Amino acid sequence: MTNKVLKTVIIDDSGMQMKVISKLVKNHPNLSLEATYENGMVARKGIKGNNVDLILLDIEMPVINGFDFLDAMEKRPQIIIISGKSDYALRAFDYDVTDYLHKPIGLGRFNTAIERAVAYQINTELDQGPQEFIFVNSNLQKKKVILGRIKWIEALGDYVKLVTDEGTVLVLSTMKAFIQRLPSEKFVRIHKSYTVNIERIDRFNSTSVEVAGVRIPLSRLRKNSLEQALSEI
Repeated sequence: MTNKVLKTVIIDDSGMQMKVISKLVKNHPNLSLEATYENGMVARKGIKGNNVDLILLDIEMPVINGFDFLDAMEKRPQIIIISGKSDYALRAFDYDVTDYLHKPIGLGRFNTAIERAVAYQINTELDQGPQEFIFVNSNLQKKKVILGRIKWIEALGDYVKLVTDEGTVLVLSTMKAFIQRLPSEKFVRIHKSYTVNIERIDRFNSTSVEVAGVRIPLSRLRKNSLEQALSEI
């Protein structure tokens, strides 16, 4: 449950498909539909100079096809290819697309693609922006850990395990002592054994929090603290 919203454009020459995809985009909390275009020529003029995060792009279109459209772009946002054929999949990934969706598009498959796009956007912004970090003692070495790349922290007896985008880091520390080193507006203890980076939360319910596809137990007594922290993002 991240508040990251991607400015999204749809390019598809099929009116029926456009309606279907537009509905999926409008119903997704992490997407904002900025514009729709029926072919690449019109889209090139409309997108030029605009700040777009994601393009949902059909391949087979009149005037110029989807690949010609990509070739003409100087700076590409994230691209999710949408096609009724699987023939173009290998070529599509030569363009470093985020995902390839086959028509008809199922809701679950669409949501998976968008989760991937949102995660990529977050990681890209972390790489480009100023990065907060700490040094921790791990395996008799001082190791630099970028805070935004920590997914969650798990208590393991006399140690805490940092689960990061790069892997895990084991640190000799209690959970209480370690989280005092972290910004309280970004890291929330949700269980006696778990603290999470709230910017990395995908969803949660009354008993668990999901981060990067992993469910982490949520203590009933800490649910209010989590909801308060999320409301202040």
